[in-house]
Parts: sequence; C-alpha cells; structure tokens
Amino acid sequence: MTIGKLEGRIALVTGGLRGIGLASARRLIADGAAVVISDLDDSAAAAPILAELGPAASYVRADVSAEADWQTAHAHVNERHGRLHILVNNAGTDLTGAVESLAMADWRRIMAVNVDGVFLGTRTFTPLLAASGAEVAGGASIINVSSIMGLVGMSEVSAYNASKGAVRMFTKGIAMEFAAKRMPIRANSLHPGFVETPLLHAGFERWAASGAAGSVEDLIDGMNAATPIGRLAQPDEIAGPVAFLAGPDSSYMTGAELVIDGGWTAQ
Repeated sequence: MTIGKLEGRIALVTGGLRGIGLASARRLIADGAAVVISDLDDSAAAAPILAELGPAASYVRADVSAEADWQTAHAHVNERHGRLHILVNNAGTDLTGAVESLAMADWRRIMAVNVDGVFLGTRTFTPLLAASGAEVAGGASIINVSSIMGLVGMSEVSAYNASKGAVRMFTKGIAMEFAAKRMPIRANSLHPGFVETPLLHAGFERWAASGAAGSVEDLIDGMNAATPIGRLAQPDEIAGPVAFLAGPDSSYMTGAELVIDGGWTAQ
C-alpha cells in the first residue's frame, strides 16, 4: 500500500539488492518514491528483485569505491528521471581482526567502500540534489548509513569503527556546508545496531571459523542477550527510519545521527 509522503520523489539506494538497502528500497517505493538501486551484481541477478519491486524500481550496477561507476549511476538517474531527491549511501563492507593482524590492503578496501563511497556519492550528486531539493518540502535528503560502531568501540573491529566514525563526521561536515550555503539538501547519518542481514551473517561465519565462537548461532544468541531489547533488528526496522529521514517529517533535521540499536548504546 502506498503511504504517499514521498510521492513524486526519486531515490538512489546503494547496496540495494539485499539487507538494509533492499528493505529501504521497498519502503521508499511503498511511500511513493521511484527508486534506483545500485549494487555489485549484474543485471541478470538483479532482475528478480526488480520484478518484485515493480515499475517504480530500476537498477544500475556500480562499485561505490569506483569514481567512474558513480558517473555511470549519475547518467542512469539523469536519463531515467532527470532529478534526485534522496540519496541513501548504504553500501558497505566489514573487516574484523586484531589490529596487528590487519593487512594494509584490507584496511584500504574497507575505507574505499565505506568512506570513499559516501564521499563520491555525495560529490557526484550534490548539484542534482540541490536542483531537485528546491522542488520539494524539506529539500533533498542524503542519508549516510553508519553504525553504532561509528559511536562506540568494540574489540577487533577497529577498522570498521574507523570507517563508520568517518561517515558520521563527514555527514556533519556536509550538513553544515549545505546549510551555510542555503542549499536545499539535508544530510543525516543512520546508526543501526546489530541487524539480521547477509553481511552480519557473513561476519559471524568468519568469527566462528576463526574460533572466536562455537557457531554463528552462539554469536547471535550472545548478541541477543547483550542487546537490551533482547534480539537483533530486522532490516524493515531500519527501513522505516530511512523513510523518515528521506521525507518532509524530518525537515528540521540535518547533521544529526539517528540511532536504531535496541538500546545497545544506552547501556
């Protein structure tokens, strides 16, 4: 059912074929937006998702760490819609391990995806967002998906902590820049806690394989117990806040950090 608060708006969601990205694309479409999804998969792999989402969705393959791919995404958005009101910089990767064991190539890769990707997306689309934002209540919206790991530290997650902390502060910087220039673009960061996604399961599988836990199920049980609300989040529970930040109900929010973590950081 279309809720309609985003009727007529155009969104781009990176990392949109699974997890938080896919749930966000579904919710934005339900709220009336047309959504361009980007991810690393080829068009054939994306086809079933597009069939499910219907005519409001389209797909462009893009590696967020590659500047040329952002130009491809810009051309797709411009040709198909000519406008962009919502940019959800969601694509990300993780890296765990003791700091002395981390390879420089792996450090650079997580920074390229999690930090460079947010910078490149913002830089590429700022002119189009500014032009489009002047058309709608509350202006255009950039939503940068950080993490609670951008707010608090965790053992053997230092590289991920650093990348998500950078996303948080970059968001505040651009929010102040746009406000100072009276550009009709708001920018806010989103800080999910532990969410049941393919990325989280892949990370837990690596932890279990390293001997840090007996099984993925043991890790999930431990995270459930450590979270005040008593369970992991589902992607749909993050998609609602994404839609809130995308639309007019958050028109007075910029440079803020919205935490959805089941109480984790309140402890």
